[in-house]
Amino acid sequence: MADHFTKNMARNIYYGGSFFVFLLLIGLTFDTMLELPKRDHRENITAAVVQGKKHWEDNNCIGCHTLMGEGAYYAPELANVFDRRGLGNEETFKMFLKGWMAAQPLNIPHRRQMPQFNLSEQEVNELADFLIWTSRINDNDWPPNIEG
Repeated sequence: MADHFTKNMARNIYYGGSFFVFLLLIGLTFDTMLELPKRDHRENITAAVVQGKKHWEDNNCIGCHTLMGEGAYYAPELANVFDRRGLGNEETFKMFLKGWMAAQPLNIPHRRQMPQFNLSEQEVNELADFLIWTSRINDNDWPPNIEG
């Protein structure tokens, strides 16, 4: 190697490094494109899941709850509520959610209060379907503990 750094050497390092980074980004893009179809959950979206998401948005649930780490941290994480309360059974979860929503607000002193949204049984079932669908998304084990 030369005793001093020349313009030619700097140019070669610049172009060589740029080419390497370009190839790296192309490789990562192809890897992402191969992995994304494995994580696609669109085939599991039913009309009830779509309606449940609409109820989620219309009632601004994200204003208090988080869903896969996104949202407010006032109330519990709900992406894994099916795993916590449904015990792997969709009907058990729907019964739990129906009872929970009907009992609100709990009027327990010094506890955060969830408002009563007066959702119909069908709306609660659709919301439950949406939460069940979100629990099945591969979110790399987020949240890190089962209680959210």
